Amino acid sequence: MGAQLSVDNSVQVVIVGGGFGGIAAASQLKSWGIPFILVDMRDAFHHNVAALRASVEKGFAKKTFISYSVTFKDNFRQGLVVGIDLRKQRVLLQDGEALSFSHLILATGSDGPFPGKFNQLSNMEMAIQSYEVMVKQVTLIHSQVPLADVELLPCVRQEVKEILLRKGVKLVLSERVSNLDQLPLNESQEHILVKTDKGTEVDTNLVILCTGIKINSSAYSSAFSDKLATNGALRVNEHLQVEGFDQIYAIGDCADVKEPKMAYHAGLHANVVVANIVNSMKQKPLQSYRPGALTFLLSMGRNDGVGQISGFYVGRLMVRLAKSRDLFISTSWKTMGQTPP
Repeated sequence: MGAQLSVDNSVQVVIVGGGFGGIAAASQLKSWGIPFILVDMRDAFHHNVAALRASVEKGFAKKTFISYSVTFKDNFRQGLVVGIDLRKQRVLLQDGEALSFSHLILATGSDGPFPGKFNQLSNMEMAIQSYEVMVKQVTLIHSQVPLADVELLPCVRQEVKEILLRKGVKLVLSERVSNLDQLPLNESQEHILVKTDKGTEVDTNLVILCTGIKINSSAYSSAFSDKLATNGALRVNEHLQVEGFDQIYAIGDCADVKEPKMAYHAGLHANVVVANIVNSMKQKPLQSYRPGALTFLLSMGRNDGVGQISGFYVGRLMVRLAKSRDLFISTSWKTMGQTPP
């Protein structure tokens, strides 16, 4: 990062969403001395890469939530964004506050079922407690025989299955849950009967829905109704600018970029966008974002996992050393300039 940039009073960057892309962009803007406001409905960043470990290991959840206000102080607003006024260049909050912007970074991410995601109006203590009450034996029901992302090598997907079996996870494959609409989700009960389309019945006391993520577009869908891809992401150019807008960017899951939705990619997007905001002020050429080869490290416990880098299989030793022991938690605490508990 270079020396702090001299800017006039007309510059104010608003970042909507405090996920991996949002905190990366905010931290870089802070280093440049560029005025910004980061908005999120929670009071703490959630390192959701480690969310599932937090649901099975007591005391771990507190490591996955990091206070926004400690890091960004007055540059953070807790609130729910309900709209964007493009004509007046304002971000509208549910409580009636309007945040003016010269540049806007949309980093709203994606939504999905708990415990993989925690996208609720909540404080950090309540969020941590939600994870502490979960520690269960697991049965996994999946509609297909292969597991994990389709972009992965067949040998990687097979290893995922073998690791789960070694860990005692019961697999019910090529079957769909047939009574899902009748089941209580994320709510412990003494007896819950899960039924599949092939007649299998599983008696359990907790049902967790893991059917994928959905782009979180509610903050911007009205203002950018003609800029949306079919999945709700924003169409962007090679500079990650929303189509037709020089001062508005989209990063992370809500940017329509042809690559897997990963925290790592959100950080790369943030690097390009902050560089482009700086370059635009210096009247320099903008940087382009080019998706690279798939890097995917799937942690499956502290000492196990599998993955691939640039099309090549990666075994448990490398995954354990690179990711499984820490799940990149220390990186997020470093980005936020805080010390983990």
